[in-house]
Amino acid sequence: MHTFRFFAVVAACVAMAQSADACTGITLKSKNNDVIVARTIDWSGTEMNNIYAIVPRDHEQQSLLPDGTAGGLKFKALYGYVGMAVQQPEFVVDGTNEAGLSAALFYFPNYGEYKPYDEMDQDISLADFQVVSWILSRFSSIDQVKAAINDIRIINIDPSASTVHWRITEPSGRQVVMEIVNGVPNFYENEIGVLTNSPGFQWQITNLNNYVNLHPGGAGPTQFGPITLRAFGSGSGFLGIPGDFTPPSRFVRAAFFKTYSLQQDNAYDTMQQAFHILNNFDVPLGVQFAVGRAPNNMPSATQWTVATDLANKVIYYHTMYNRTIRSIDMKNIDFATVPFQYHPLDTAKRQTIVPVQID
Repeated sequence: MHTFRFFAVVAACVAMAQSADACTGITLKSKNNDVIVARTIDWSGTEMNNIYAIVPRDHEQQSLLPDGTAGGLKFKALYGYVGMAVQQPEFVVDGTNEAGLSAALFYFPNYGEYKPYDEMDQDISLADFQVVSWILSRFSSIDQVKAAINDIRIINIDPSASTVHWRITEPSGRQVVMEIVNGVPNFYENEIGVLTNSPGFQWQITNLNNYVNLHPGGAGPTQFGPITLRAFGSGSGFLGIPGDFTPPSRFVRAAFFKTYSLQQDNAYDTMQQAFHILNNFDVPLGVQFAVGRAPNNMPSATQWTVATDLANKVIYYHTMYNRTIRSIDMKNIDFATVPFQYHPLDTAKRQTIVPVQID
């Protein structure tokens, strides 16, 4: 890799690590057991180069290393896949392969820790922002990933950058969270189907117990001495649910919203439901900075949202510029012959508006 490109990549990774602090993921299942994995991707510091990549079978990749070369782990795609990437097509942060396996990266500051890069392990070293590409290229199941993870060494391109963790989902709905702590990969079965950022996944699950009082529907009326207390409106059973954008609060909110949302009949309706739920996690840019300190005026800190139908292998997304939902039907892609390619998520950075025709 050319030196100037390497440093641009490192700068991008550091920028993402410093501002990617609000990604929220949910997983839904329809009545006919179709699985939808969905998430927001949030960077508040700068507008990223948001792209999708189509990767054919036999496509070869090699990991970046801290010394500025692409001299790390080499891997060839056994499976074709479509990935949503940031900055470079190598940096797939969410995607699905033709076997139906989905993988996604989420920011995980202060709680993860990789083993330090060792030149003796150069051939098996894999940059954390290329782990999703490696998973989608090589595996069709969670157990295959678990069996292979100790054969590689996941590293930071820049040791000063933060760590990430990963969500891996099978078409059946089985999902795990992978976190590397003290250099050791840990896998946690994710039965709740929610993921945000720090602290670790097990802590987030335990923290749900702090909200044992929450329930759908209404609360009261309650006799309070000589007076009767009544709710001001519907939904009072959720009084006390945290409304800020910190990862623990978003985890709680996402867990309750997805758990009590009405299960839909099919994958298409469930996909739409996923977008509606994640609308609650669209982050207005100004709320993450002190007054007058926002570094830019993007439409949103939530740069794009994606929902993937694992049963039918269709990827749906909208962006901060255009909330019209677009789709990529993987069944229409011949991964044996399609060339490697990548394209911007938005061909034009403008909202599609359809005028209402008045007779």
